[in-house]
Amino acid sequence: MRHLLGVLGVVAAGVLLAVSAAMNWRFGYSLGKTEFDGHIYGAASAAADCFKALVPFFLFAAVRNKMWSQAIASAVVWIVVTAYSLTSALGHAALNRLDTAGQRAVEAQTYRDARADLKRAQDQLSWIPQHRPAATVQSDVDGLKNQRAWGWTKGCTELNGKFNRDFCQTYGALLSELASAREAAKLESRIADVTAKIGQKAGGTVMTEADPQAAVLTKLASTFVSGIKVEDMQLALTLFIAMLLEIGSAFGMYVAFSTWRLYDQAAPAAPAMSAIATPVDLVEPVAAAVAKPRVSANDNRSAPAKLVAPETDVERFYRERIGTQDGSSLTATTLYEDYCVWCEEQKKEPLALPTFGREFGELGVRKEKIAGRVRYIGVALKTGIRLEEDKKSPVLGTQAA
Repeated sequence: MRHLLGVLGVVAAGVLLAVSAAMNWRFGYSLGKTEFDGHIYGAASAAADCFKALVPFFLFAAVRNKMWSQAIASAVVWIVVTAYSLTSALGHAALNRLDTAGQRAVEAQTYRDARADLKRAQDQLSWIPQHRPAATVQSDVDGLKNQRAWGWTKGCTELNGKFNRDFCQTYGALLSELASAREAAKLESRIADVTAKIGQKAGGTVMTEADPQAAVLTKLASTFVSGIKVEDMQLALTLFIAMLLEIGSAFGMYVAFSTWRLYDQAAPAAPAMSAIATPVDLVEPVAAAVAKPRVSANDNRSAPAKLVAPETDVERFYRERIGTQDGSSLTATTLYEDYCVWCEEQKKEPLALPTFGREFGELGVRKEKIAGRVRYIGVALKTGIRLEEDKKSPVLGTQAA
């Protein structure tokens, strides 16, 4: 399960790193005057962004090994590459958000204009008087033109007599009805076109706000901070996205690899044990005494064994730096610090504190928790024992005299 979580973490961190590196490459590419210069700047920017993810490993390793000059250099490099990557991430995020918001604003305005045009056309259509279809009215007009009265009135230009006036009034009414029918047909065609356009934009593609996320967050934030604007929230979101990419790509790999305990050094596997050959001529015909097993590491004794296994670093440290002393005790912190000093002298990588405590406890040293601190009972550092013996030696010499 731990390895599965580690793999998923590495994949997620890798995606963030790839996105950040792509943004840095695009930002660096835009700095070049020519295409070749753009590729140079883009490659340098992407490499700097990838190096940003590796620096935490070097930094914390240097701090762990107390190599302060390398730690300071790593910190300076990390600050520089992160600042450069942050500028490119901010520019890329701001550009994309503004472009997207502008496109949404245009689409929303176009949608509102179409709705307003549809409303005007519908209102104009409602103002047109009742009429028959244009084809029917045109047929009646053509029928009047075929009558004799049309010639008598010379196309309704001379109105002599009541009959001719009534005829021309009928002709005028038909022309007015025909105009209304033709105007209604135009408005109906216009309404159909606008409705079709609105239908294409209907649904989730058209939004009333250019940046809905910023608008909603602005409304929520206005309940706590008065005077906040949508532009302020857009700036905050741009900063948040840039920080997400930078922090995720910078520390994602380090956090994901922590599940595998990269700095823990496992004890070397013991090779196949072989029996120690005993010369036949040295064997005495006496009964072999039964060797008593070693009770604990405090006894500082070892039972005779026929099998030999290599010492671990912890066992060697115990043999070289730790001695037994009644009434003495060491805290776990003091013991681990001396172990780190010993590892530095031996040019070895020290184990992590939990791993060291577990292996040291397997040596049989009694451990108790006193006053909230873990102490190992009956042991002391050999350097401390020698100092006490040096202090007691003059007193012994005086008594002997």
